[in-house]
Amino acid sequence: MSDDEDFIALKKSKTIHYGSLEEQEQIRLAALAKLNSETDGNGATSEAATMPLEAGNINISDEYMDLEDEMSRDRQALLEEFERRKRARQINVSTDDEEVKRNLRQLGEPICLFGEGPADRRSRLRDLLARLGEDAIKKKQEEEEERIQLEKDQETTWYHEGPPSLRISRMWIAEYSLPRAKARLAEAREEREMGEATRTARRQELQKRLQALSIHSSQVGDTRPVSHCNFSPDSTMLATASWSGLCRLWEVPSCTPIRVFRGHRCNVGAVVFHPQASVDSGRKNICSLASCAADGSVKLWSLDSEDSLADIEGHAPHRVSRLAFHPSGRFLATCVHDASWRLWDLEQKMEVLHQEGHAKAVHCLSFQTDGSVCTTGGTDAFGRVWDLRTGRCIMFMEGHIKAIYGIDFSPDGYHIATASEDNTCKIWDLRRRTCLYTIPAHQNLLSDVKFQRTGGHFLVTASYDCTAKVWSHKTWQPLRTLPGHDGRVMAVDVSSDSQFIATCSYDRTFKLWAPE
Repeated sequence: MSDDEDFIALKKSKTIHYGSLEEQEQIRLAALAKLNSETDGNGATSEAATMPLEAGNINISDEYMDLEDEMSRDRQALLEEFERRKRARQINVSTDDEEVKRNLRQLGEPICLFGEGPADRRSRLRDLLARLGEDAIKKKQEEEEERIQLEKDQETTWYHEGPPSLRISRMWIAEYSLPRAKARLAEAREEREMGEATRTARRQELQKRLQALSIHSSQVGDTRPVSHCNFSPDSTMLATASWSGLCRLWEVPSCTPIRVFRGHRCNVGAVVFHPQASVDSGRKNICSLASCAADGSVKLWSLDSEDSLADIEGHAPHRVSRLAFHPSGRFLATCVHDASWRLWDLEQKMEVLHQEGHAKAVHCLSFQTDGSVCTTGGTDAFGRVWDLRTGRCIMFMEGHIKAIYGIDFSPDGYHIATASEDNTCKIWDLRRRTCLYTIPAHQNLLSDVKFQRTGGHFLVTASYDCTAKVWSHKTWQPLRTLPGHDGRVMAVDVSSDSQFIATCSYDRTFKLWAPE
């Protein structure tokens, strides 16, 4: 037998201690107390005696759990649950499954759960009403009605009392516009009484002229993009504005420079002629043009000086994108990027109207030929028509899905054209207060739109696709595409005698278009 076989492994027996740990702890603490009472031979306390007592591994706490309170809380919750179920059994719920779903929707709950039938749905609704109260549905309906009413109140246009100067201006506009409206309606009646053959012949002749449009002249307008152009009332001059801060005056049709207006320090957004501006007027230092810039500056100019006559302050630091003279020439309207537009009385030399109403920046504006109303377009994709005699918004133009960058009134007084970033041009009828037609005009955003000044038998749109297009007024069909610019077309205008169309572009040039 080997040594390995003689070795027998002994298993260590477990030691089991009987007794309470508390008794052992008391014995240990008594030994420590006895040790603390002993001192050394010199009468000094030993280091072991001075050491603090250690509590060991036993945690001693004075906190106790009140079992009676816990049991009472559980009992109370159980009683509340029984009471809720009792109330649920007493609640009457409709047996119509559609009404049950509608009530669940009003309570903000899902109308159907997976595998849930009509009976289960009624039980769930009953439980919800027992927990929330039987009048929960009625309360939800009242809250929804209050929310809807609040939204309506926020959308409602509100008015406040204006200064006496505004009353003077509105009375003057009413007296000015009524005779012009009467004359416009009389002219429309005369045209209607004209023979159909005569009207058709004139329309066909005009369309032939428009289809023969081509570049008459092209001129480099500035060292930076030309942002706006506008013909003079007598069609003998063209004013251009550029991002260099300069406004220039050109002779038509030779495109020779006449004068440079210096004063703006940043991008000029627009320049427009006064309705009575003329070289042969013989009046000196009379306001003939107005311009606006991105820094909020608005300046008035005369034809015989390169320096501005006056500055209209009050817009800074907000951008002024467009401006327009009232047909009378007495008022000047400015579009400001603080979601408002302003009306300035040049005779009273003050701001008479600060009109809000758009949710975002107001970008463009146009006056009706009578002078009684004006229309504005904003980057909120909405247009509004304002009655200048009362201050009310008489038409809300909703239909574009992106910003409106161009707007113009037809000479007939009730057709409005809007040019938008959504690549379309919409035609609106002020009498019907609706959109008549949507022209899918260009392949890029539309920057401007203009009606023919006399008659309104055609309109011209400008776009960032580097083209301008001519459209017929009644059928809204394309008559001519005007290509030629190397950059996006920033603005367009039609001369009052309908002989020329002007376009200005990001390529720093402007072009005159005329029939061949």
